Amino acid sequence: MTERRYLIVIEGDEGAGFSSYAPDLPGVAATGATRAECERRMRDAVAFHVDGLREAGQEIPEPSPVTTAYVDVAA
Repeated sequence: MTERRYLIVIEGDEGAGFSSYAPDLPGVAATGATRAECERRMRDAVAFHVDGLREAGQEIPEPSPVTTAYVDVAA
């Protein structure tokens, strides 16, 4: 078994809570009152999803190469 590193996107703030998703694993998401809680729940969700794929004999997606960028626009 190999270890894979998946990108997760975390959105939100301390007042409203946080949500996250994994672009390489459609449908895998998690929420939390704090960023740390959201990240911990997302790690569990990704692991649970990958375990389910493995048990079902399905292919486990390779993580996409991570490239991030910001763009500046007039607002």
